[in-house]
Amino acid sequence: MSEPARIHWTEGGEDRSALWHSESGWPAPKKVVLADDTMPADVAYRLALEGTGLLWRGDFQNARQLLQALVRRIEHKGARAKRARTAKPAASPAELFHRHRLTQLQRARLLAMLLIPIEGDFAIQLRRAPDVREACLEAYGPASGERLVISLRELLGLIGAHEWRRKGVFIPALGERIHPWYGVFSPVRGEYVDLVAQAPLPPGAEHAFDIGTGTGVLAALLAKRGIKRVLGTDMDERALGCARENIERLGVGAQVELIKADLFPEGRAPLVVCNPPWLPGKPSSSIEYAIYDPDSRMLRTYLDGLAAHLAEHGEGWLILSDLAEHLGLRTREQLLGWIDAAGLEVIARLDTRPVHGKASDADDPLHAARSREVTSLWRLRAKRNAAV
Repeated sequence: MSEPARIHWTEGGEDRSALWHSESGWPAPKKVVLADDTMPADVAYRLALEGTGLLWRGDFQNARQLLQALVRRIEHKGARAKRARTAKPAASPAELFHRHRLTQLQRARLLAMLLIPIEGDFAIQLRRAPDVREACLEAYGPASGERLVISLRELLGLIGAHEWRRKGVFIPALGERIHPWYGVFSPVRGEYVDLVAQAPLPPGAEHAFDIGTGTGVLAALLAKRGIKRVLGTDMDERALGCARENIERLGVGAQVELIKADLFPEGRAPLVVCNPPWLPGKPSSSIEYAIYDPDSRMLRTYLDGLAAHLAEHGEGWLILSDLAEHLGLRTREQLLGWIDAAGLEVIARLDTRPVHGKASDADDPLHAARSREVTSLWRLRAKRNAAV
């Protein structure tokens, strides 16, 4: 087992170190300087651009203000770059997407340079610092007793996730709230949940699989729709813990079982449901595994294995956005080809348009593609002449 990563700096003439933690997998900055309320934002921006970590020793709220100042400088630079690009030939949708992803990655890396020290009990010993012990416990598990350092940006994400978990997300199709955990994708885009609520259940569907259950929202919805036994699978321990908590809170624990499995459990079911990541691409953090699917691996593995896990006359539901098609990352012909090659045929398709803010935001770099996006529930079954 490899040693935990550490971050090193000099303070008061002494060499010091602490455990380094990054949910995005960033390596610890090789160079670290102390920063406080006296550091100008322009100096902080220059150091962060160089890859120098800024270990904060000042007022916590001032650190938040400095982070916002860094954001403004990034946005100003981005605006200048956008004006410079207007003189060039228009980029393809795929080029715009990859440029957008690179910009996001560079932005995240720069903002991750502002660092916060956290004590071994998850307390922060900075002026006006919030109590983040519960948020850290939820995200990281029990405290190790050793000081650690994380980016302020990640810490604010922990705090935000703690509030999401506490308040929950109201799901109209359930008439209840789902409480997402840190690192588990929140069902904020409710249109795909509505599709699962509206699609006609296969005749005699008393048993179902929910592949990649996440928060457990679809497993709970299927149980609420009257399916007597739902088996939800996931490989992520946080997701399984989150789903268990939601399933019990919603009162469907007697109907829903959750197991750790790589996609399919053993056996067959009259209904198999999957909402895979919608975009081919490489995730840059744990939460992005719910958005980006490298080489469409999960999508294709689900399709390839579906026929072997469907009961006779059973249906497989695939919930998928066509945003990747509008971005030039995948074609409709490719998707239909994968369905056909997997020994499947399309029974019907239910479509809906997203209602989230970015769908109508003309300033979004991907607005042209997002404005045409359609989310679909594909009803699939094994071909009649295919071996099952």
